Amino acid sequence: MADMLVKLYDLPQLEPMDAFERRTGIVIRRAIGPEKHVVVQWVKERFRPSWVSECEVAFARNPIACVVAVEAGSLAGFACYDATAKGYFGPTGVEEAERGKGIGKMLYLYTLQLMRQDGYGYAVIGGAGPVDFYAKTSGAVVIEGSEPGIYKGMLR
Repeated sequence: MADMLVKLYDLPQLEPMDAFERRTGIVIRRAIGPEKHVVVQWVKERFRPSWVSECEVAFARNPIACVVAVEAGSLAGFACYDATAKGYFGPTGVEEAERGKGIGKMLYLYTLQLMRQDGYGYAVIGGAGPVDFYAKTSGAVVIEGSEPGIYKGMLR
């Protein structure tokens, strides 16, 4: 899968977090250190081993570069940045039963806003899976010739 590029200085308007929470019952926020074991275990049970590694790297950043979606005290999704390399968005995932509620979109856009606040002008989505989603949601464009990109020769 190719990488994509997002202009962080030209992001679409994000639904206010309090409005999203009232509408869905889901809180989107930056993770905190004591939650690391919960988030990492959740990712381990649902996604690829490499995502577990990236999640651990995101928790090692200061500030923590992992965003979580919490519903009734349970994890519903996560998104990381600066985990593969500086300026990279991802990995990100949503609990299968929770998909279709806009959680992925909120995690994505909120994380991009945090990256902008951290001083980035652009974000790279490494090995972008849902290309159409990223293009529609944020205007992300495919970076030609970026496959396998940074992942070339990665140990698996």
